[in-house]
Amino acid sequence: MSRLPPGLRFYPTEVELVTFYLRNKLADRSPEIDRFIPAVDVYSFHPMELPREHLLRLFALLLLTTATRKHIVGDPEQWFFFCPRQEREAQGGRPTRTTRYGYWKATGSPTQVIHEGRPVGRRTTMVFYEGRPQSGRKTSWKMNEYTAYDETSAPGATQRVRREFCLCRLYKKTEGQRSFDRRPTVAALSPRKPET
Repeated sequence: MSRLPPGLRFYPTEVELVTFYLRNKLADRSPEIDRFIPAVDVYSFHPMELPREHLLRLFALLLLTTATRKHIVGDPEQWFFFCPRQEREAQGGRPTRTTRYGYWKATGSPTQVIHEGRPVGRRTTMVFYEGRPQSGRKTSWKMNEYTAYDETSAPGATQRVRREFCLCRLYKKTEGQRSFDRRPTVAALSPRKPET
């Protein structure tokens, strides 16, 4: 691959996660995407195991160059996974977000991911609880689950969610800002007009 894909710092925006990475994975257009984001059933692991699993999957896929390895592995604050959707969810049912160690609980309402004024997907934020539902202990592990809308939906029509894969961003809640929170906004990168 001569040119690195968008977002490879590796701090991709939500729009890049949905429109480039997730949509290409769903369409099976760019197999090299698996070099950066492995496919893992995140609900089979305790969140503490997933960073190690992320590294194992990446190195198992191929030997990375030193420069690429630095960018991908060098972020100790967040990890990305393509997660295959569950059979019952693919047929319109609710997903089971339980693991052997606890469960993921959605917080708040799903948020639309907007690109050029049009919704392209949605983000669901979840918190991991150890133990059984109703009596679980809240942890500092959080996850943003991104799903893409079907590209063939007409503007203004009800958006249909693609259900083959979702893209998960795993991180730990901290007191300070994480690197993906510190990424400069488009407004901050725009040249300022001189004051008159």
